[in-house]
Amino acid sequence: MVAHVSTVAPDLRPVELGPNQPRQFYRGGAAIAELRGSAPGDGFRPEDWVASCTTRYELAPDGLARLPDGRYLRDAVEAEPEAWLGPEHRAYFGASPALLVKLLDAGERLPVHYHPDRSFAARHLGCRHGKTEAWVVLAARGPEPCVWLGWRKDVEAPEVAGWVSSQDRSAMLSSLNKLTVRRGDAVLVPAGTPHAIGEGVFCVELQEPTDFSIMLEHEGFDLGPVTGDLGLGWATALSCLRYKALTPADIAAVTRSRGEAADGVEDVLPPASRPYFRAQRAQGGAGVTLDAAFAVVVVVEGDGQMAGSGWELSLRRGMTVVVPYAAGPWTVSGKVELLRCLPPRPEDAAQDDPAR
Repeated sequence: MVAHVSTVAPDLRPVELGPNQPRQFYRGGAAIAELRGSAPGDGFRPEDWVASCTTRYELAPDGLARLPDGRYLRDAVEAEPEAWLGPEHRAYFGASPALLVKLLDAGERLPVHYHPDRSFAARHLGCRHGKTEAWVVLAARGPEPCVWLGWRKDVEAPEVAGWVSSQDRSAMLSSLNKLTVRRGDAVLVPAGTPHAIGEGVFCVELQEPTDFSIMLEHEGFDLGPVTGDLGLGWATALSCLRYKALTPADIAAVTRSRGEAADGVEDVLPPASRPYFRAQRAQGGAGVTLDAAFAVVVVVEGDGQMAGSGWELSLRRGMTVVVPYAAGPWTVSGKVELLRCLPPRPEDAAQDDPAR
C-alpha cells in the first residue's frame, strides 16, 4: 500500500464540487436545489452527476464534472490515477473510478426502462461495464411515494415487444412490482431488471460508470423510439431483459430499510451490490474514522468537519465532495450525516466480470 505522508498535496485533498446538472428529458430538480441551497433550474435538471468521469450516451463531454480550477475531474484522475484511486484499484480498473453517483429528483414518474449487464455491454457496446444501479432514498414526497421493480409474473419476449411497439404504458407498469419507499431505504436494481422511479422520490443513485439505458416506454417523454434501443435494434436490445418474475425472496435480497439512527458507520446497500459499488452512512458525533479510498461524499444533514493528515474541510448540508485515495484515512465529526459512495473492491468486482 502507498504510505501516507503528513502533508497531502493541495490538488489531492478532498474538494467540494458544484452542481453538474445536464438537461434531461424528464422533469425534476427542485429537491436538489433545496438540498444544495441553490436557485431552482428550468425544471428539467433532475439529475446532478456528482464527481462524474462518465459522459452521457453519445453526448460527450456532457456529464463530466469539473473541479473548481476548471479541469475535468476525469482528466485529473487520468493524470494521476494511483494517487486518486489507489494502487489496487488502478491495477484492476485502470484510470476509471468505476463509479457514477447522481442526485436524482423525480419531478414526474420516470419511464419503464432497464440497463444492460457487463456481458452484454462487452459484446455489443464495447464496454467492460454494464449499468447495475442502486437508489438510497433521501426524501419521499406525496401520498404514496414508490418505485417499480421487476415483473410480478414471468413474461415472454413477444409480449414485451408488443407493449413496446404499441406503447401500452398501462400494461408495462401494472406488470411490475410496486414498492412504497421512505427516507433511508435502499434498493438495488440489477442489470436487466425493468424498473421506474415514481414522482416525488429523491435519491442518491449509485451506478456502474455508463449511461446505457434501454427505454421500453417513451410515449409522453422527449424520447423517440429510435433512441430507446441504444441503436442496437429491438431484437438485440430485448435479449438482455430479465423476463422472469422477481419473487418475494428476490425483492428482499435487493432492498434494505434503514435501522435506528446512531453515530458511527453502517453499510447502506444490500450485500448483492458489492461487485458494483458500495455505500456507507456515517454520522459524526464524537468522531468516526474512515479508511483511505476514492470516494464521493454527499452531506445529507447537519454540519461538521472532515479531517485527515495535513488537511481539513468544513461540511454543511447539501455539499458534495470528491475524496482522492491520496488524502489518506479521515475522520468525520460534528452533528452531520453523510453518504460515502465507493467503487467496488477488485476482489468483489471480479465476481461478475466477464473479462476475468
